[in-house]
Amino acid sequence: MAIHTDVDFIYQIFEQSIDDYHISDNVDQSVEIPYEEGTFEYLLYKKNSIDCIQWHLEDIIRDPDIEPVKALAIKRRIDSLNQGRTDLVELIDDFYFNYYSTIKPRPDAHLNTESIAWALDRLSILSLKIYHMEVEASRDDAAEDHIEHCSKKLNLLYTQKKDLITAIKQLLTDIAEGKRIVKVYRAVKMYNDPATNPILYQKSKK
Repeated sequence: MAIHTDVDFIYQIFEQSIDDYHISDNVDQSVEIPYEEGTFEYLLYKKNSIDCIQWHLEDIIRDPDIEPVKALAIKRRIDSLNQGRTDLVELIDDFYFNYYSTIKPRPDAHLNTESIAWALDRLSILSLKIYHMEVEASRDDAAEDHIEHCSKKLNLLYTQKKDLITAIKQLLTDIAEGKRIVKVYRAVKMYNDPATNPILYQKSKK
């Protein structure tokens, strides 16, 4: 089975990235990707590593006592990471587009509501939710009702994981059989572009 269609292995790469991040658990740590640059595995690992850092920055910025200047710096860092995440999702979609380029869709083939890579993006975020909910459900310093509440949420996340992996597998099978159409869409984010964000291009005219 090719890595592109092995969704269980893809999830394992996400878990590997999460485990590696939490060795130091530092948003400023350098990321060492254990895969050759440019490979499909490299993109998956890098994408999840961005999700890891962004996840923890989102925690930090919610500190009610955080200094406004620090909060603004973190917010802009989150924006930059989010753009990097989007770019990686599009690169992963390019891999899939090329991988299935020889498949001719059937005349009755359907479109999907999201691309393959954006479905994997959801799976990457879900892997982070599961990791951190497992931590919360096993805390020694937490009250019993907290453990019970988090355990219920964790079971729900496990169900979501199973269903999402199944749905992605079904999508890939349908594409391979010509039942669904592979298309690559771009996020076209306007606020990061000085030419399309009116605040930025009006400022440059002054």
